[in-house]
Amino acid sequence: MSDDDELESAVPGPEDDVEMGFFEHLGELRMRLVRGVIGIIPGVVVAWAYKETLLEWFLAPLVHAYDKLGLGEPEIHFANPVEPFIGYLKIAIVCGLVGSAPWLFYQLWAFISPGLYKREKLMAIPFVFFSTLCFAGGAIFGYSIVFPMGFETLLGFAGLLPEQSITMTPTIMLGEYLGFSTRLLLAFGVVFEVPVVVVMLSTAGIVTPKQLVQFGRWWVIIAAILSAVLTPQDVGSMIVMLFPLIGLYFGSIPLAWLLKKRSKDKKAD
Repeated sequence: MSDDDELESAVPGPEDDVEMGFFEHLGELRMRLVRGVIGIIPGVVVAWAYKETLLEWFLAPLVHAYDKLGLGEPEIHFANPVEPFIGYLKIAIVCGLVGSAPWLFYQLWAFISPGLYKREKLMAIPFVFFSTLCFAGGAIFGYSIVFPMGFETLLGFAGLLPEQSITMTPTIMLGEYLGFSTRLLLAFGVVFEVPVVVVMLSTAGIVTPKQLVQFGRWWVIIAAILSAVLTPQDVGSMIVMLFPLIGLYFGSIPLAWLLKKRSKDKKAD
């Protein structure tokens, strides 16, 4: 017996699993969710300790837009005494979520892995690593590229109206700004998981590389809709989001094909 055969025999596949009922699946899901939430807590605590620094980091694209447009000294306002506390808490939770991404992706893998075959279960470490890498890459892309472009475009509507009788002045509220920016940041992280999802679906045999190519025309439409929904409503930001979405999808198809071919070659051996 080869080493691969011994390894396969040691790792149970779906055909070796005891069938779980509906409520057992719910119990497993509940356990993974609880563990995921517990795993976020240390990151939230650390982020709370640096909440002022993190707030400045979140506000940096807004400050850049103010400077670029010559709108004067940037200000951030809050409507009630509780809003700064809520804002800091929101920042701590989002940063804790991002920081604990490897743990969360591992919990996701642990939940879906009982339904996978023997060789597929060995992909736990690559799944966690590349899921975390793509999520962080998407968040960084949104913050460093889309945020400055989007805020500069949107704040560009401020200033004197044509008759010069009145000035449009931005009054940015802390709660609304953090809600908008954190949602956008997480959205970019999730969207950049496209290559991981495509490769997983192909590896699990749910779709074939040929079907992925055929679905490409529909994905272009879906990517355009996602770009319009997830980015600030300006053409530049939408285009900056659209091209990575399309590129990530079509770029992941050759990788899915290579992994599929490699899996077939190993089975043939």
